[in-house]
Parts: sequence; C-alpha cells; structure tokens
Amino acid sequence: MDRIARQLNELFQPVVEAMGYELVGVEYRPNQGEGLLRVYIDAEAGITLEDCERVSHQLSGLLDVEDPIRGHYRLEISSPGLDRPLFSPEHYRRFAGARVQLRLAELWEGRRKFRGELRGFEDGRILVSEEGVDYAVPLEVVDRANLIPEV
Repeated sequence: MDRIARQLNELFQPVVEAMGYELVGVEYRPNQGEGLLRVYIDAEAGITLEDCERVSHQLSGLLDVEDPIRGHYRLEISSPGLDRPLFSPEHYRRFAGARVQLRLAELWEGRRKFRGELRGFEDGRILVSEEGVDYAVPLEVVDRANLIPEV
C-alpha cells in the first residue's frame, strides 16, 4: 500500500468502523485530469447501495475538512466483490486456502504476476503455492492482490 493510501486508510478506518462496517482497504490512483479514490467496505450481511451512499456521504465530508488529496478525484465506495482485493497481512491469513492472483509493482524472481493457492502470511511475505512450487513474495513488492472467484 502506498503512502497516501496508508494515510487515507488511517483517516477513514475509525469513521467506517463507527458506522458498523469493516474498512477492507483504500486504493488511490492519481491521474492528470481526475484521480480515483476507491474505498472498499464490507459487513456480515453484505453491502447494499444504501450502505455505499451512507459511507460516501460521511467520507466526502471528512475529505472536505481534512483535504488530504491535491487536485480533482472521484470517490467510489464499493463492496469487495467476488474478486476481493487483499490489502493487509490479516487478509492474507484470513483467506488462506483460497485462490489468489498477485500483480507486483516490480520484478521479483524475474516475474510480475503470480496465480495460485494462498497459503497465508509470514515474516512480511505472502505465501503462495503455484503449480506445486511455493513462493514467499515480499508484501512491499505487491501492487495488487485479489482473490480468484471459484466458479
């Protein structure tokens, strides 16, 4: 998670949790014209459009007051969906046994993509088994991680 996303996560977490939701994670993608700020939330009963609207209203007010992002951006509130993004060590532990896809920000062991069974998280590394080979991918090189939906 980059520095801005980490700061936003810390800013949003108490607000989202006080509303009764889990803050799954925050993605910020700056762009020349208009950036994208995507906030993933979840709840035991699932997430509805009304839930997203409620959280959007609260976070919009917070963003107006705190003003942590320069320039124009679009705020999106979303459920994690079937291809749930993974952000924290806890996510990697919780979803051990599921199929996962990792996209790396830089080459690691000559590769930028991994796809296999998530084995957990240990010592700052995501444990993935791909075609019988075990990898321990450093969290800091991961750009994006998602569960692969079972069909």
